[in-house]
Amino acid sequence: MLAARPGHLTTGGASIWFRIVLVFAMAMPMLVLYAISTLGTFIVRDLHLEAKLLGYLVMSSFGIAAILSPWGGALVDRIGPRDALTILFFTVALAFTLLATGKDYFYLVAATAICGIAQALANPVTNLLIAQQVPAEKKAAVAGLKQSGVQLAALFAGLALPAVATHYGWPSAFGIVVPVAILLGITSPYVAPTRGKSLRAGKIFSITLPNKLLLQLMSVQFCVGISLSAFVTFLPTFAAQNGMPLAVAGSLIAVFGVMGMFSRIALTPLGAKLKEEALLLLTLIAIAACAIGVTMQAGPESHWCLWIGAIGVGLTAVGTNAIAMSMLIRDDRFGIVTTTSGFVSLAFFGGFSVGPPLYATFSDYSGSFQAGWIFLIGVLLCGCGLALMLAFARQRQALVPVGPRSTIK
Repeated sequence: MLAARPGHLTTGGASIWFRIVLVFAMAMPMLVLYAISTLGTFIVRDLHLEAKLLGYLVMSSFGIAAILSPWGGALVDRIGPRDALTILFFTVALAFTLLATGKDYFYLVAATAICGIAQALANPVTNLLIAQQVPAEKKAAVAGLKQSGVQLAALFAGLALPAVATHYGWPSAFGIVVPVAILLGITSPYVAPTRGKSLRAGKIFSITLPNKLLLQLMSVQFCVGISLSAFVTFLPTFAAQNGMPLAVAGSLIAVFGVMGMFSRIALTPLGAKLKEEALLLLTLIAIAACAIGVTMQAGPESHWCLWIGAIGVGLTAVGTNAIAMSMLIRDDRFGIVTTTSGFVSLAFFGGFSVGPPLYATFSDYSGSFQAGWIFLIGVLLCGCGLALMLAFARQRQALVPVGPRSTIK
């Protein structure tokens, strides 16, 4: 049996399966974003839609995730991580089953909205499992590894889904996700302790308001969420309009995914060693703004700008969410890990939900993608300012003695 007591999943096969489950618990709910991105051109063609409507598919999923996130942590507290994992994976299976059988736009909107339930649970349950079962010195590395699951989803979507859609149709591309989600729903809960109630048995409909430090981290993640979701949603479409073949345009998302995985795995432990992680957030967000600036220079003869953009944003902005989650796991000043994870997810998913529609609005108003890219650069620059404010706030609180978050026994 794979179940183990908290604190005892650090070596051997159980430890490997534990980490695999964490990665897939992050990857599966977020796959809907990258699937819509890479399959968007097929959906638009077959359903005779305008490209801007893809943004509202993303909005339906992450809008629901944002609405539910403040209660996601309390729900995980109430039902425990084992049941939360089961709900997460079976919700993904249901959502992708509906996507695979969808025949009109509004059906797809409803299907993607269901995936928002799983997205709201992903960070609270995975962060709780790390807080319970990973030694303090390894928490940052494991947090970065599990956050890389989001980019694993991008890699899979970019490499596999366009090929499946080309040969068998986009419904089949959505359908291949379903058996994987069902298998994980059946097997993955065994990595959680049988008595695994969490840090507190909270009331599901009771919300503890975020403190000032948490609000500042949320604002940074809101800006990053806006930019990342719009960038990923419209990059392949922008590339196709500049003469890049559809299959190659999908590969941009795969490259973005690879860079994001590296970023989250490498930068999260690095951030934990720095005196102030918020300054690392600032640096990464600023570089991401520059990468989008390069992206918008792309044309029929300069596709290299698209590759630079995908690599640059993947290496930088993507890593900020993993660093933020690592900060929540290790620093008690933000609050209880399940609750704070839910609030940061609220901000991040809120940004994800409004990013694509806002980008589409700016682009429609100007008649080109350029205004949309400028909007994203402006949002990231605001994120830089907010990250600087967070760094100053944490420095002011540095005299308050706070030890590392203890492992739950």
